[in-house]
Amino acid sequence: MEKRIGTVTILISNRAQAAQVNTIVSTFSDIILCRQGLPFHDRDIAVISLIVEGTPDRINALTGRLGRVADVESKAVLTNIKSKEI
Repeated sequence: MEKRIGTVTILISNRAQAAQVNTIVSTFSDIILCRQGLPFHDRDIAVISLIVEGTPDRINALTGRLGRVADVESKAVLTNIKSKEI
């Protein structure tokens, strides 16, 4: 299956969920090229952006697991640019 390059944006609206989000993200570390986080301490929210490279199935599995966590939203945007095949 072909790999794609894309981004995943994660919005945590209750920072108590951050530990669970970090556990999930660590599970998918094989497809994560870069991670950037921005906490909004005064609003109890955080935004994390990931640059990913993997199969669409693997990237969607990441966003799906994140989406099942309460107070967490995630979206993936994948390019049409295909990287090397697995």
